[in-house]
Amino acid sequence: MAFLDKLKAGLQKTKKALFAPIDQMLKAFTKVDEDLLEELEEMLICADVGAGATDEIIEKLRHDIKEEKIKDADEVRAFLKNTLKEMIGEGQPLKLETKPSVILVIGVNGAGKTTSIGKISNKLRADGKKVVVAAADTFRAAAIDQLAVWCERSGVDLVKQSEGSDPAAVVFDAISYAKNKGADVLIVDTAGRLHNKKNLMNELEKINRVIARELPDASRENLLVLDATTGQNAVLQAKEFKNAAEITGLVLNKLDGTAKGGIVLSIKRELGIPVKFIGVGEKIDDMQPFSAEEFISALFE
Repeated sequence: MAFLDKLKAGLQKTKKALFAPIDQMLKAFTKVDEDLLEELEEMLICADVGAGATDEIIEKLRHDIKEEKIKDADEVRAFLKNTLKEMIGEGQPLKLETKPSVILVIGVNGAGKTTSIGKISNKLRADGKKVVVAAADTFRAAAIDQLAVWCERSGVDLVKQSEGSDPAAVVFDAISYAKNKGADVLIVDTAGRLHNKKNLMNELEKINRVIARELPDASRENLLVLDATTGQNAVLQAKEFKNAAEITGLVLNKLDGTAKGGIVLSIKRELGIPVKFIGVGEKIDDMQPFSAEEFISALFE
């Protein structure tokens, strides 16, 4: 199954909860008026598009109606499709210009960090890159074992130490290994304690210092993995991590498990951080680079 088909299937809950009712609502209205705008506003907020983004959409739509650029329901639908696409913006490719480049993966436990690393590793290896993964989440029981399973599935090398080891030391070893093996990309797993714990942020700082010292000129990506099913809580997590780390992109998981796919729009508008990958399933190829065009098409078509 092509990924666009998987995306359409994965976004069925959001489509049924939001865009199918919007279609029904637009068919029921004989004219574009304030009553229509009120119903549309409520539907967008219920889909976790976010209050700020919803206000922006409604005000823009109200302006276009007043200027008579929009006169009927079909034009409202086209307006929504184009506006949502513009607000989300295109995903940005990973910046992997050096050898090795470094991808630091962060996020709270349960967001799907380990599976995301496996899927991204598989994608990069399929693109012809040699990938090394550092098991720097040494605090959570079974984290290393779970990562080892995903690395085996994706056919990439794993550098690890025993549970409880110093994460920065694991990263140091992994950098040395990546250099010796001529790896293209080093992916670093990190601990996923709750985002408001100071010791987690201190650990990230130590890891960053090791990377900066050993690979000062390396291309860097700091990817934050979020669980789409948590809705606005995912936005709050992203804000906390953004305050402590220079997040370059988001990985949005479990979009197939939520009716609130509007979170993509909310996160982009509030944080200005591009969504770089989305996941719509558990299989190793169920994560792909984000495309606003495909995402909106999956919701509207």
